[in-house]
Amino acid sequence: MKAYEFPIQVSAEGTIELPAVLSELLPHGQVVRVIFLVREPEDTYEQKEWAYLTAKEFFAGYADSDAIYDEME
Repeated sequence: MKAYEFPIQVSAEGTIELPAVLSELLPHGQVVRVIFLVREPEDTYEQKEWAYLTAKEFFAGYADSDAIYDEME
């Protein structure tokens, strides 16, 4: 089974249009399985929080003595 991932805009009428390149790859006359992943507002908030926590924890482990590695080539 192959999977193709691409962003697509849903029209104001609620329809989608497949990109031409994808339409050429699909097996015509066959049934395919479609999965829609829709970003929810809290997903964006959660991603920002994880990014902040990751950076905070990373720099919490950084000491002034680590600066010696910044000068290495």
